[in-house]
Amino acid sequence: MPTESAPLIVEQRGPALWMRINREERRNALNPDVIAGIHAAVNLAASDPTVRALVLTGVGQKAFCAGADLSRGTGVFADGLDEPTTDFGRLARAVRQLGIPMIGRINGDCVAGGMGLMALCDLAIASDRARFGLPEARVGVFPMQVLVYLRRMIHPRHVNELCLTGDLVSAARAEAMGMVNEVVAYEALDARVERLIERVCGLSPVALKRGKAAINALDAMGFHDALAFAEAQIALVSRTEDAREGLAAFNEKRKPVWATLPTRPTGPTGPTASTASTGSNQSTVATGSAASSGSTEPPGGPSR
Repeated sequence: MPTESAPLIVEQRGPALWMRINREERRNALNPDVIAGIHAAVNLAASDPTVRALVLTGVGQKAFCAGADLSRGTGVFADGLDEPTTDFGRLARAVRQLGIPMIGRINGDCVAGGMGLMALCDLAIASDRARFGLPEARVGVFPMQVLVYLRRMIHPRHVNELCLTGDLVSAARAEAMGMVNEVVAYEALDARVERLIERVCGLSPVALKRGKAAINALDAMGFHDALAFAEAQIALVSRTEDAREGLAAFNEKRKPVWATLPTRPTGPTGPTASTASTGSNQSTVATGSAASSGSTEPPGGPSR
């Protein structure tokens, strides 16, 4: 059963695994329990064929994530000299290997380390109340890890503006910069995310898994290597069971029944994206220990 004091609440709603950062009193700031909880949920989703999408969001309306919790001092930025990687970096590596789309539901301010979480998501829908920024230099640090993800997402001029001014930008400006896919009124946020889940879950899970892996691999390749890799990949993906089913369904003018999905109760015409996204079976689990107490993190806590 979930507990309202858990720093991360993980809940399966039909085919989507929802992760909600539950530290509203600290503007959903990151701490080790939150990061470990998201990492565990990502691993759970990767091993569960009933999970077709992940949703990452924060509790409340004010903040998606305000960055690192500064109550730990400078120790928040590393795991010690003996550990060559950070917990945030290990989470990012796991997400990059994930073959399932992850959607950011940006319910409020998304700053510093929150920008890193947002950048890990494949798709992002933002509330019109949200603000975005990288104000780390205000407290004497710099968004080093966030740069790894963000520099491939938006133009270098925008990256420089965010990092070198520390200013927060509106949701509309973030959309214009390319950080989010769409901005909607807060009241319409859940409905828009649910529609996006429905669209994602109507597609072949094998195609999406192989496609996400290809997108990541192509990032590091030059033109000739990338083209040769793509030529090999299309030959492979076209021979999968899902490809055969998808092409047969297209030619027979019916909805595909993906061979890679686990058996689900269906109607006489088979499963559809609509029924998949609104299934009545829900399971809920709380992840992590109780949220730490302390003063509220101001907007713009540093990234990790």
